[in-house]
Amino acid sequence: MGLGEHVIEGTIATGGLRLDRALADASGLSRERVKALMDEGRVELGGKVAVQASAKPAAGTAFVIRVPKATPSTAEAQDIPLSVVFEDAHLIVIDKPAGLVVHPAAGNLDGTLVNALLHHCRGQLSGIGGVVRPGIVHRIDKDTSGLLVVAKTDAAHEGLARQFADHSIHRAYHAVTAGVPVPASGTVRGAIGRSGHDRKKMALVDEERGKHAVTHYRTLQVLNGAALIECRLETGRTHQVRVHLASIGHALLGDPVYGRAPSQIKPVLARLQFRRQALHAAELGFVHPDTGEMVRFVSKTPVDLKQLVVELGGRDA
Repeated sequence: MGLGEHVIEGTIATGGLRLDRALADASGLSRERVKALMDEGRVELGGKVAVQASAKPAAGTAFVIRVPKATPSTAEAQDIPLSVVFEDAHLIVIDKPAGLVVHPAAGNLDGTLVNALLHHCRGQLSGIGGVVRPGIVHRIDKDTSGLLVVAKTDAAHEGLARQFADHSIHRAYHAVTAGVPVPASGTVRGAIGRSGHDRKKMALVDEERGKHAVTHYRTLQVLNGAALIECRLETGRTHQVRVHLASIGHALLGDPVYGRAPSQIKPVLARLQFRRQALHAAELGFVHPDTGEMVRFVSKTPVDLKQLVVELGGRDA
C-alpha cells in the first residue's frame, strides 16, 4: 500500500454492467472518480490494471481500488451556524436548511456546508471524498432541506459509503406535488442519467446510460390541487425524487427545473414567497459504522413547508 493510500477491495456484484458503474455501485465512489482513478492506474480487475471503463466484467470478479490520500482542501473554515442532530467521534448528522449549498463549486466558493463543517469539526473530517468535499458521503440539493450524515473518519466514511452503495440506508422525504397521484401509493422505477438535451438536468434514460432507481411513495394528505406525499428511497440518485415524480405527472411545487406550478397554485406560492422545490429529507437511518447499532433520525417539517401545506387546505404537517 502506498503512503496514505486508502484501499477498497471487493468483487463485482452484478455481471454485464459497465466497469465504471459496477465499481461506483460497489465502492460508493462516483463514476467520474472511478474513471479518474483508472486513468491513474489505481484500479485493478482480476489482478490486472483496469484500463477500459466500458468493459463488462463477470459477477464475482475481484477488484482493488487504491484511493490516494486527499490533498488539503482549499475551502476555508467559516463560522456558519449548524443545526446538529447528532455528533460523536465518528460522524455528525446535520439538519440542513433550504438554501445552503453542500460543497464549494463554481459560483459557490464559500458559505457552504463544507465551510461550516471545517470550522465546527476543526478539520476532523474524512478525506476519502476528495479535495473539496471532506467528509461528504452523500448530498441533498441546495434548495432541499433536511437530514445529512457526514463522516469524521475514513473508517466511518467507508462504512457509510458501503451502505449507500448497497442501498441499505433508510431515507424518507416529504414532498408537495402538483396534483394528486393516482393511485394514492405506488412505486416509480426508472434509470436516471444526464439529460441528452440539457446537461444540467437529470432524466429517465435506458438502463445502459443511467443508474437504476426506485422510489416508493404514499399520499399523506390530499390538498387543493396538490398533495403532501412521503417518498421512501430504495436507491439514492441525483434528483431522484424530483425526476421520478415529474415522470408520473406530479412534479414538486416550486421546482424550477422539472415542473411548473398549476395556475391556481401560483398565487399561493407568490404570497408565501415560496421559491424552492417543496422537498424535505425527513428521516435518515443507518447502521453506525463504529458501534454496529441501527440509528434513526427524524427532522421536523420546516416552517415554510408547513405554511404551504396549510395554505393549500391541509393540516399542519
